[in-house]
Amino acid sequence: MVDGVMLFHVTLSFCISALICGIILLTKSRQMAYIHRREDVRAVQAAHSVPTPRIGGIAVLSGTVIAGLLSENISVQTTWLLAPSLVPVVFAGLAEDLGYNVRPRVRLLAAALSSALCIGLFDVWIPRTDMPGLDLLISLAPVAIALTILGGAGICNAFNLVDGLNGLSSLIGITVALSLAVIAQQGGRPEIMAWGLVLAAALGGFLLFNFPFGKIFMGDAGAYGIGHLLAWLSFLLLALLPTLTPWALLLVFFWPLADTALAIARRRRAGKPTDQPDRLHFHQLVMRMLEISKLGRNTRHIANPLSTLVMVPMFVAPSVAGVMFWNNPDAAALALLLFSVLFVTTYSTGILVARSCRRRSGRRFLLELALGKVGLLRKQIPAPTGR
Repeated sequence: MVDGVMLFHVTLSFCISALICGIILLTKSRQMAYIHRREDVRAVQAAHSVPTPRIGGIAVLSGTVIAGLLSENISVQTTWLLAPSLVPVVFAGLAEDLGYNVRPRVRLLAAALSSALCIGLFDVWIPRTDMPGLDLLISLAPVAIALTILGGAGICNAFNLVDGLNGLSSLIGITVALSLAVIAQQGGRPEIMAWGLVLAAALGGFLLFNFPFGKIFMGDAGAYGIGHLLAWLSFLLLALLPTLTPWALLLVFFWPLADTALAIARRRRAGKPTDQPDRLHFHQLVMRMLEISKLGRNTRHIANPLSTLVMVPMFVAPSVAGVMFWNNPDAAALALLLFSVLFVTTYSTGILVARSCRRRSGRRFLLELALGKVGLLRKQIPAPTGR
Protein backbone atom coordinates (compact mmCIF):
# COMPACT_ATOMS: atom_id res chain seq x y z
CA MET A 1 0.00 0.00 0.00
CA VAL A 2 1.15 3.58 -0.74
CA ASP A 3 0.76 5.72 2.39
CA GLY A 4 0.79 9.51 2.66
CA VAL A 5 4.55 9.72 3.21
CA MET A 6 5.29 7.54 0.19
CA LEU A 7 2.85 9.61 -1.89
CA PHE A 8 4.77 12.74 -0.88
CA HIS A 9 8.07 11.27 -2.10
CA VAL A 10 6.48 10.11 -5.35
CA THR A 11 5.11 13.63 -5.92
CA LEU A 12 8.50 15.12 -5.03
CA SER A 13 10.24 12.89 -7.59
CA PHE A 14 7.77 13.95 -10.28
CA CYS A 15 8.18 17.66 -9.48
CA ILE A 16 11.99 17.58 -9.35
CA SER A 17 12.17 15.81 -12.70
CA ALA A 18 9.68 18.19 -14.33
CA LEU A 19 11.42 21.26 -12.87
CA ILE A 20 14.85 20.24 -14.14
CA CYS A 21 13.39 19.44 -17.58
CA GLY A 22 11.87 22.92 -17.63
CA ILE A 23 15.23 24.49 -16.72
CA ILE A 24 16.95 22.52 -19.49
CA LEU A 25 14.43 23.82 -22.03
CA LEU A 26 14.70 27.41 -20.80
CA THR A 27 18.48 27.27 -21.26
CA LYS A 28 18.36 25.52 -24.63
CA SER A 29 20.09 28.41 -26.42
CA ARG A 30 23.17 27.89 -24.24
CA GLN A 31 23.26 24.20 -25.16
CA MET A 32 23.21 24.60 -28.94
CA ALA A 33 26.96 24.09 -29.28
CA TYR A 34 26.87 20.51 -28.03
CA ILE A 35 23.46 19.87 -29.64
CA HIS A 36 24.84 20.75 -33.08
CA ARG A 37 28.10 18.92 -32.34
CA ARG A 38 26.21 15.64 -32.03
CA GLU A 39 24.39 16.05 -35.39
CA ASP A 40 21.54 13.85 -34.14
CA VAL A 41 19.18 14.74 -36.96
CA ARG A 42 21.62 13.23 -39.47
CA ALA A 43 21.93 9.93 -37.63
CA VAL A 44 20.66 6.91 -39.54
CA GLN A 45 18.26 6.02 -36.71
CA ALA A 46 16.96 9.57 -36.17
CA ALA A 47 13.19 9.98 -35.85
CA HIS A 48 13.21 13.77 -35.52
CA SER A 49 14.33 16.71 -37.67
CA VAL A 50 14.92 19.51 -35.13
CA PRO A 51 18.04 19.76 -32.90
CA THR A 52 16.86 18.90 -29.39
CA PRO A 53 18.43 18.77 -25.90
CA ARG A 54 19.11 15.17 -24.93
CA ILE A 55 20.06 15.44 -21.27
CA GLY A 56 16.56 14.84 -19.90
CA GLY A 57 17.82 11.67 -18.25
CA ILE A 58 19.66 13.85 -15.74
CA ALA A 59 16.28 15.21 -14.62
CA VAL A 60 14.83 11.70 -14.27
CA LEU A 61 17.77 10.36 -12.31
CA SER A 62 17.95 13.47 -10.11
CA GLY A 63 14.27 13.18 -9.19
CA THR A 64 14.64 9.46 -8.51
CA VAL A 65 17.76 9.67 -6.36
CA ILE A 66 16.75 12.76 -4.34
CA ALA A 67 13.24 11.53 -3.57
CA GLY A 68 14.47 7.98 -3.09
CA LEU A 69 17.14 8.87 -0.57
CA LEU A 70 14.61 10.94 1.41
CA SER A 71 12.18 8.02 1.57
CA GLU A 72 12.17 6.21 4.91
CA ASN A 73 11.66 2.88 3.15
CA ILE A 74 14.91 3.38 1.24
CA SER A 75 17.08 5.28 3.70
CA VAL A 76 16.85 2.55 6.35
CA GLN A 77 17.77 -0.17 3.83
CA THR A 78 20.98 -0.80 1.94
CA THR A 79 19.21 -0.11 -1.36
CA TRP A 80 20.44 3.52 -1.11
CA LEU A 81 23.71 2.05 -2.42
CA LEU A 82 22.07 2.00 -5.85
CA ALA A 83 22.78 5.75 -6.08
CA PRO A 84 26.63 5.59 -6.10
CA SER A 85 26.56 2.61 -8.46
CA LEU A 86 25.10 4.89 -11.14
CA VAL A 87 28.27 6.95 -11.48
CA PRO A 88 30.20 4.98 -14.18
CA VAL A 89 27.29 4.32 -16.52
CA VAL A 90 25.76 7.80 -16.20
CA PHE A 91 29.04 9.64 -16.78
CA ALA A 92 29.83 7.55 -19.87
CA GLY A 93 26.36 8.21 -21.26
CA LEU A 94 26.51 11.92 -20.42
CA ALA A 95 29.82 12.28 -22.25
CA GLU A 96 28.15 10.81 -25.34
CA ASP A 97 25.17 13.16 -24.91
CA LEU A 98 27.53 16.13 -24.82
CA GLY A 99 29.04 15.12 -28.16
CA TYR A 100 32.30 13.45 -27.12
CA ASN A 101 31.69 10.32 -29.22
CA VAL A 102 31.99 7.60 -26.60
CA ARG A 103 31.99 4.28 -28.45
CA PRO A 104 29.21 1.76 -27.71
CA ARG A 105 31.74 -0.72 -26.30
CA VAL A 106 32.98 1.87 -23.80
CA ARG A 107 29.42 2.60 -22.68
CA LEU A 108 28.78 -1.12 -22.28
CA LEU A 109 31.95 -1.47 -20.23
CA ALA A 110 30.76 1.41 -18.03
CA ALA A 111 27.43 -0.38 -17.57
CA ALA A 112 29.29 -3.57 -16.67
CA LEU A 113 31.38 -1.60 -14.15
CA SER A 114 28.22 -0.21 -12.54
CA SER A 115 26.88 -3.75 -12.18
CA ALA A 116 30.20 -4.93 -10.76
CA LEU A 117 29.95 -2.11 -8.21
CA CYS A 118 26.49 -3.31 -7.21
CA ILE A 119 27.78 -6.84 -6.75
CA GLY A 120 30.50 -5.51 -4.47
CA LEU A 121 28.20 -3.14 -2.56
CA PHE A 122 25.29 -5.55 -2.07
CA ASP A 123 27.13 -8.88 -2.18
CA VAL A 124 24.28 -10.06 -4.42
CA TRP A 125 24.12 -11.67 -7.84
CA ILE A 126 21.54 -13.62 -9.86
CA PRO A 127 20.79 -16.65 -7.67
CA ARG A 128 18.78 -18.80 -10.10
CA THR A 129 17.29 -18.98 -13.59
CA ASP A 130 14.67 -21.73 -13.16
CA MET A 131 16.49 -23.67 -15.88
CA PRO A 132 18.03 -26.86 -14.41
CA GLY A 133 21.19 -26.97 -16.51
CA LEU A 134 21.96 -23.28 -16.16
CA ASP A 135 21.10 -23.30 -12.46
CA LEU A 136 23.76 -25.94 -11.97
CA LEU A 137 26.30 -23.66 -13.63
CA ILE A 138 25.41 -20.51 -11.71
CA SER A 139 25.74 -22.39 -8.45
CA LEU A 140 29.39 -21.51 -9.09
CA ALA A 141 29.85 -17.92 -7.91
CA PRO A 142 32.17 -16.78 -10.78
CA VAL A 143 29.64 -17.94 -13.38
CA ALA A 144 26.75 -16.27 -11.53
CA ILE A 145 28.70 -13.02 -11.17
CA ALA A 146 29.60 -13.02 -14.88
CA LEU A 147 25.96 -13.66 -15.82
CA THR A 148 24.81 -10.84 -13.53
CA ILE A 149 27.26 -8.34 -15.03
CA LEU A 150 26.27 -9.41 -18.55
CA GLY A 151 22.57 -9.14 -17.68
CA GLY A 152 22.94 -5.68 -16.13
CA ALA A 153 24.90 -4.32 -19.09
CA GLY A 154 22.47 -5.96 -21.53
CA ILE A 155 19.42 -4.33 -19.96
CA CYS A 156 21.17 -0.94 -19.99
CA ASN A 157 21.87 -1.33 -23.70
CA ALA A 158 18.33 -2.55 -24.35
CA PHE A 159 16.81 0.60 -22.86
CA ASN A 160 19.13 2.71 -24.98
CA LEU A 161 17.99 0.91 -28.15
CA VAL A 162 14.27 1.46 -27.51
CA ASP A 163 14.82 5.18 -26.94
CA GLY A 164 13.74 6.05 -30.47
CA LEU A 165 10.32 7.71 -30.38
CA ASN A 166 8.72 10.46 -28.34
CA GLY A 167 7.53 8.93 -25.09
CA LEU A 168 8.48 5.34 -25.95
CA SER A 169 11.41 4.71 -23.60
CA SER A 170 9.82 6.64 -20.73
CA LEU A 171 6.52 4.76 -21.03
CA ILE A 172 8.35 1.44 -21.18
CA GLY A 173 10.38 2.51 -18.14
CA ILE A 174 7.22 3.49 -16.24
CA THR A 175 5.64 0.14 -17.11
CA VAL A 176 8.67 -1.84 -15.92
CA ALA A 177 9.13 0.26 -12.76
CA LEU A 178 5.48 -0.08 -11.74
CA SER A 179 5.53 -3.81 -12.48
CA LEU A 180 8.56 -4.29 -10.22
CA ALA A 181 6.90 -2.13 -7.56
CA VAL A 182 3.77 -4.30 -7.60
CA ILE A 183 5.82 -7.51 -7.39
CA ALA A 184 7.81 -6.01 -4.50
CA GLN A 185 4.59 -5.05 -2.72
CA GLN A 186 3.20 -8.57 -3.17
CA GLY A 187 6.46 -10.03 -1.85
CA GLY A 188 6.64 -7.69 1.15
CA ARG A 189 9.70 -5.66 0.07
CA PRO A 190 8.70 -1.99 0.62
CA GLU A 191 12.19 -0.63 -0.11
CA ILE A 192 12.14 -2.04 -3.67
CA MET A 193 8.56 -0.83 -4.13
CA ALA A 194 9.65 2.68 -3.09
CA TRP A 195 12.45 2.75 -5.69
CA GLY A 196 10.05 1.59 -8.40
CA LEU A 197 7.46 4.23 -7.54
CA VAL A 198 9.83 7.20 -7.36
CA LEU A 199 11.49 6.13 -10.63
CA ALA A 200 8.10 5.85 -12.36
CA ALA A 201 7.15 9.30 -11.03
CA ALA A 202 10.40 10.87 -12.26
CA LEU A 203 9.82 9.37 -15.69
CA GLY A 204 6.33 10.88 -15.60
CA GLY A 205 7.81 14.35 -14.99
CA PHE A 206 10.07 13.89 -18.01
CA LEU A 207 7.20 12.54 -20.11
CA LEU A 208 5.38 15.89 -19.83
CA PHE A 209 8.07 17.46 -22.02
CA ASN A 210 8.97 14.47 -24.19
CA PHE A 211 5.51 13.44 -25.38
CA PRO A 212 3.98 14.14 -27.82
CA PHE A 213 6.19 16.91 -29.22
CA GLY A 214 9.68 15.71 -28.20
CA LYS A 215 10.91 18.99 -26.72
CA ILE A 216 13.58 17.12 -24.76
CA PHE A 217 15.15 13.67 -25.05
CA MET A 218 16.37 11.24 -22.42
CA GLY A 219 19.81 10.72 -23.92
CA ASP A 220 22.29 7.93 -23.25
CA ALA A 221 22.87 8.97 -19.63
CA GLY A 222 19.16 8.59 -18.94
CA ALA A 223 18.61 5.41 -20.93
CA TYR A 224 21.63 3.61 -19.50
CA GLY A 225 21.05 4.93 -15.97
CA ILE A 226 17.39 3.95 -15.91
CA GLY A 227 18.23 0.57 -17.39
CA HIS A 228 20.81 0.04 -14.64
CA LEU A 229 18.38 0.96 -11.85
CA LEU A 230 15.61 -1.26 -13.21
CA ALA A 231 17.98 -4.17 -13.80
CA TRP A 232 19.27 -4.05 -10.25
CA LEU A 233 15.85 -3.62 -8.70
CA SER A 234 14.93 -6.87 -10.44
CA PHE A 235 18.16 -8.63 -9.37
CA LEU A 236 17.63 -7.57 -5.76
CA LEU A 237 14.03 -8.79 -5.88
CA LEU A 238 15.17 -12.13 -7.26
CA ALA A 239 17.65 -12.50 -4.39
CA LEU A 240 15.17 -11.37 -1.72
CA LEU A 241 12.08 -13.29 -2.89
CA PRO A 242 12.64 -17.06 -3.13
CA THR A 243 9.27 -17.55 -4.85
CA LEU A 244 9.89 -14.99 -7.60
CA THR A 245 10.56 -16.73 -10.91
CA PRO A 246 13.10 -15.25 -13.36
CA TRP A 247 10.64 -16.04 -16.15
CA ALA A 248 8.35 -13.35 -14.74
CA LEU A 249 11.18 -10.79 -14.80
CA LEU A 250 11.89 -11.65 -18.43
CA LEU A 251 8.23 -10.88 -19.13
CA VAL A 252 8.46 -7.55 -17.28
CA PHE A 253 11.51 -6.59 -19.40
CA PHE A 254 10.19 -8.35 -22.49
CA TRP A 255 9.97 -5.48 -24.97
CA PRO A 256 13.46 -3.93 -24.66
CA LEU A 257 15.09 -7.38 -24.43
CA ALA A 258 13.17 -8.78 -27.41
CA ASP A 259 13.94 -5.73 -29.56
CA THR A 260 17.64 -5.96 -28.65
CA ALA A 261 17.82 -9.69 -29.39
CA LEU A 262 16.14 -9.09 -32.73
CA ALA A 263 18.56 -6.27 -33.57
CA ILE A 264 21.58 -8.47 -32.81
CA ALA A 265 20.22 -11.35 -34.92
CA ARG A 266 19.26 -8.99 -37.76
CA ARG A 267 22.66 -7.30 -37.93
CA ARG A 268 24.61 -10.54 -37.72
CA ARG A 269 22.52 -12.02 -40.50
CA ALA A 270 23.27 -8.96 -42.62
CA GLY A 271 26.99 -9.26 -41.83
CA LYS A 272 27.07 -5.91 -39.99
CA PRO A 273 28.59 -5.08 -36.58
CA THR A 274 26.04 -5.59 -33.81
CA ASP A 275 26.71 -2.09 -32.45
CA GLN A 276 26.05 -0.39 -35.79
CA PRO A 277 22.72 1.50 -35.71
CA ASP A 278 20.03 0.87 -38.30
CA ARG A 279 16.42 1.85 -39.02
CA LEU A 280 14.81 -1.55 -38.59
CA HIS A 281 13.77 -1.54 -34.93
CA PHE A 282 10.17 -2.45 -34.27
CA HIS A 283 9.21 1.14 -33.41
CA GLN A 284 10.84 2.43 -36.60
CA LEU A 285 8.92 -0.13 -38.63
CA VAL A 286 5.63 0.96 -37.06
CA MET A 287 6.39 4.61 -37.76
CA ARG A 288 7.29 4.05 -41.41
CA MET A 289 4.22 1.88 -41.97
CA LEU A 290 2.03 4.68 -40.65
CA GLU A 291 3.79 7.18 -42.91
CA ILE A 292 3.61 5.01 -46.01
CA SER A 293 0.14 3.53 -45.65
CA LYS A 294 -1.86 6.21 -43.81
CA LEU A 295 -0.26 9.59 -43.18
CA GLY A 296 1.83 10.26 -46.28
CA ARG A 297 5.09 12.13 -46.70
CA ASN A 298 6.39 14.86 -44.39
CA THR A 299 4.21 13.74 -41.46
CA ARG A 300 6.97 12.63 -39.08
CA HIS A 301 5.73 15.02 -36.39
CA ILE A 302 2.45 13.06 -36.31
CA ALA A 303 3.76 9.56 -37.05
CA ASN A 304 6.36 9.71 -34.27
CA PRO A 305 4.06 10.10 -31.23
CA LEU A 306 1.26 8.14 -32.90
CA SER A 307 3.59 5.14 -33.25
CA THR A 308 4.23 5.24 -29.51
CA LEU A 309 0.49 5.09 -28.80
CA VAL A 310 0.09 2.18 -31.22
CA MET A 311 2.81 0.27 -29.38
CA VAL A 312 1.52 0.78 -25.83
CA PRO A 313 -0.49 -2.49 -25.69
CA MET A 314 2.48 -4.37 -27.15
CA PHE A 315 4.89 -3.57 -24.30
CA VAL A 316 2.33 -3.34 -21.49
CA ALA A 317 0.78 -6.80 -22.02
CA PRO A 318 3.96 -8.86 -21.32
CA SER A 319 4.72 -6.83 -18.17
CA VAL A 320 1.18 -7.37 -16.89
CA ALA A 321 1.63 -11.11 -17.47
CA GLY A 322 4.90 -10.96 -15.53
CA VAL A 323 3.12 -9.39 -12.56
CA MET A 324 0.30 -11.93 -12.74
CA PHE A 325 2.65 -14.94 -12.86
CA TRP A 326 5.45 -13.58 -10.64
CA ASN A 327 5.51 -16.76 -8.51
CA ASN A 328 4.30 -19.26 -11.13
CA PRO A 329 7.28 -20.49 -13.20
CA ASP A 330 5.33 -22.71 -15.60
CA ALA A 331 2.72 -20.08 -16.48
CA ALA A 332 5.37 -17.36 -16.81
CA ALA A 333 7.55 -19.51 -19.08
CA LEU A 334 4.57 -20.36 -21.30
CA ALA A 335 3.54 -16.70 -21.50
CA LEU A 336 7.11 -15.75 -22.44
CA LEU A 337 7.08 -18.31 -25.25
CA LEU A 338 3.74 -17.04 -26.58
CA PHE A 339 4.81 -13.39 -26.51
CA SER A 340 8.10 -14.29 -28.22
CA VAL A 341 6.31 -16.07 -31.06
CA LEU A 342 3.86 -13.19 -31.38
CA PHE A 343 6.70 -10.65 -31.44
CA VAL A 344 8.65 -12.39 -34.19
CA THR A 345 5.52 -13.12 -36.24
CA THR A 346 4.28 -9.55 -35.98
CA TYR A 347 7.65 -8.09 -36.92
CA SER A 348 8.08 -10.44 -39.91
CA THR A 349 4.57 -9.67 -41.12
CA GLY A 350 5.19 -5.95 -40.65
CA ILE A 351 8.34 -6.12 -42.80
CA LEU A 352 6.39 -7.79 -45.61
CA VAL A 353 3.52 -5.29 -45.37
CA ALA A 354 5.91 -2.32 -45.27
CA ARG A 355 7.70 -3.55 -48.40
CA SER A 356 4.39 -4.04 -50.16
CA CYS A 357 3.21 -0.57 -49.15
CA ARG A 358 6.50 0.94 -50.29
CA ARG A 359 6.24 -0.72 -53.70
CA ARG A 360 2.67 0.49 -54.14
CA SER A 361 3.66 3.96 -52.98
CA GLY A 362 6.60 4.00 -55.39
CA ARG A 363 4.43 2.90 -58.34
CA ARG A 364 1.83 5.54 -57.46
CA PHE A 365 4.52 8.21 -57.27
CA LEU A 366 5.93 7.21 -60.68
CA LEU A 367 2.44 7.21 -62.19
CA GLU A 368 1.70 10.66 -60.80
CA LEU A 369 5.05 11.87 -62.07
CA ALA A 370 4.35 10.45 -65.54
CA LEU A 371 0.87 11.96 -65.63
CA GLY A 372 2.28 15.27 -64.49
CA LYS A 373 4.81 15.25 -67.32
CA VAL A 374 2.10 14.40 -69.85
CA GLY A 375 -0.01 17.25 -68.55
CA LEU A 376 2.96 19.61 -68.77
CA LEU A 377 3.67 18.55 -72.35
CA ARG A 378 0.04 19.13 -73.30
CA LYS A 379 0.27 22.66 -71.96
CA GLN A 380 3.51 23.33 -73.83
CA ILE A 381 2.30 22.00 -77.21
CA PRO A 382 -0.37 24.28 -78.68
CA ALA A 383 -3.52 22.57 -79.84
CA PRO A 384 -4.01 22.44 -83.62
CA THR A 385 -6.28 25.13 -85.00
CA GLY A 386 -8.62 24.61 -87.93
CA ARG A 387 -8.54 26.79 -90.99
